[in-house]
Amino acid sequence: MDVLCSSSLAIHLHSRSIFPSSPPRFPFRFHRTFYYNNSIYSSSSSSCFGLSISRCNNFVHHVKHPHSFKRRKAIQISAVFERFTERAIKAVILSQREAKSLGKDMVFTQHLLLGLIGEDRDPNGFLGSGLKIENARDAVRSIWQSSNHGEDLGNKQQGSIVSSTDVPFSISTKRVFEAAVEYSRTMGYNFIAPEHIAIGLFTVDDGSASRVLKRLGANINHLAAEAVTRLQGELAKDGREPSLSSKKMSEKSSSGNAAVLRSPDKTKGKSALAQFCIDLTARASEGLIDPVIGRETEVQRIVQILCRRTKNNPILLGESGVGKTAIAEGLAISIAQAEIPAFLLNKKIMSLDIGLLMAGAKERGELEARVTALLSETKKSGNIILFIDEVHTLIGSGTVGRGNKGSGLDIANLLKPALGRGELQCIASTTIGEYRTQFEKDKALARRFQPVWINEPSQEDAVGILLGLREKYESHHHCRYTLEAINAAVYLSARYIPDRYLPDKAIDLIDEAGSRARIEAFRRKREQETDILSKAPNDYWEEIRTVQAMHEVVIASRLKNDAGASGVDDSSELLESESPLPSTSENDEPIMVGPEEIAAVASIWSGIPVQQLTADERMLLIGLDEMLKKRVIGQDEAVAAISRAVKRSRVGLKDLDRPIAAMIFCGPTGVGKTELTKALAACYFGSVRMPCFDWT
Repeated sequence: MDVLCSSSLAIHLHSRSIFPSSPPRFPFRFHRTFYYNNSIYSSSSSSCFGLSISRCNNFVHHVKHPHSFKRRKAIQISAVFERFTERAIKAVILSQREAKSLGKDMVFTQHLLLGLIGEDRDPNGFLGSGLKIENARDAVRSIWQSSNHGEDLGNKQQGSIVSSTDVPFSISTKRVFEAAVEYSRTMGYNFIAPEHIAIGLFTVDDGSASRVLKRLGANINHLAAEAVTRLQGELAKDGREPSLSSKKMSEKSSSGNAAVLRSPDKTKGKSALAQFCIDLTARASEGLIDPVIGRETEVQRIVQILCRRTKNNPILLGESGVGKTAIAEGLAISIAQAEIPAFLLNKKIMSLDIGLLMAGAKERGELEARVTALLSETKKSGNIILFIDEVHTLIGSGTVGRGNKGSGLDIANLLKPALGRGELQCIASTTIGEYRTQFEKDKALARRFQPVWINEPSQEDAVGILLGLREKYESHHHCRYTLEAINAAVYLSARYIPDRYLPDKAIDLIDEAGSRARIEAFRRKREQETDILSKAPNDYWEEIRTVQAMHEVVIASRLKNDAGASGVDDSSELLESESPLPSTSENDEPIMVGPEEIAAVASIWSGIPVQQLTADERMLLIGLDEMLKKRVIGQDEAVAAISRAVKRSRVGLKDLDRPIAAMIFCGPTGVGKTELTKALAACYFGSVRMPCFDWT
């Protein structure tokens, strides 16, 4: 295999240099090229012992298979350096440079410390301790000179090191790398950063690096605590929580306990269920799930399937937005509120996150290990019902190859035995299209699930669902939805948004309308404040005098009326008892969301003007003949037939599951067939945007 190095530096990483106890997998050298800082580096593993860096000036490096010269494909290595970050690789490179500059034929732990200090670009120094590379380099030189009784380092540098291209690592340095890998694994990271190497250096140091740190006045415990803190910050950026071992290590390091650096905590963190699943029952108990309105028939069917002895796994089938996930959440609410048969009260519904389950599983067998651990915990618990949304993604997940024909087991095959024996209860959901194209093709998996069809609710049922959810959205947007707004959301979404399904599109309408109304109220309030500040002082005094005069007139009229009855002048009492005027600030006035706000959002979605959305349909049907005749001249008979068909459908003389009308326009070219179709769409639906197929 030929590898062209266009940079001035090539790095050869030997996998055997890290773990001297592990035997070599391949007796020959294999090569890998990677990039770092716009330079090409080549990593190779061979039977020789040690990790080396060599320089090359635009040369071609040849690596041959010793047993077969015909074979020329690259063999991808699985060494630990593939998990090293760019910063960690840079620290390794700098450590070898420091070893060369000091005239040493091997990279010792103090050289590795210099590489870590040189890589850290923190203005506060290495791990925030104030250590700088110049001071550390001087300390290393002084220690080596004192230990070698003043031996000249320059003479050594002129020796074999200058001509040598390989700088291997010492035994202590290899143990540092080994400890860094161990800490990276136990702390739950999928990479090795310079902080991991630093922790390994503080753990298995042979005393050389600690002498340097002691001479510089650094505290190892403080450095270790800062390294752990930085690593936990990297996890926080990715939205993950640090593992239990890293938390314990951080606490013990900050308290000054150096014993933690001697033995890594191998206690496991979260369980597989807690790591990859969400407890819907717990969320329902905390009130974090929206209520489910209706769907009693579907819920009863799901409960019947769950009570079966075997193959007790329902699968919810329906189009996107009809409420499949909501039904599973509604079942969790029923369990939390004890509104379900007694033999299901101790069950917990856990929602499986397939993306989280597969994320980070790079090595072969890691995904299978996660699924196996998840299944074993579910069986051991005995009261877990897994909810798998978009279950069709399980088919083919984890295989190696193209499509679903790759090698290896996928998640679906791992679940089949437990599903068939009834050891695992599962509620799945997917769309009808995905079920027919992917899920149904796997007959063995499909027969383990019992289909439950979830149809789109009617407009009346959708109104009931929105009324049940109204309080949640009013609390979020600080507004009030009128009943007319709820009806308008269902009607307009069903009529002008045909590519989506109820109740999802109606819920989205009221959600966005509430957001729009709240933003508009805030904008109006800011405009009022700006207008008040822009007024002249005389205008303020005029308004104050007017209010005072009106107030005096009211008080005088009350005194006059009360004087005839009691004859007592209690003007002072009236003045004291006068309550302040009610506040008219924008915060006290509720924001009302009516059908106009709903129509405005629907107009943005569909592109149809608001005036046409809010037009009276009865008046539109009455004048449909005249509007069509204005656009299509000379086709009165066809226009009358179309108008009768549309009016017949709108008065309820048709099946709701059938279209408004099925028409075929016949005639020679140019008489207006297409124009009549466009005119009908524009007059009745408000837009000429309609599916049009040109079969020519």
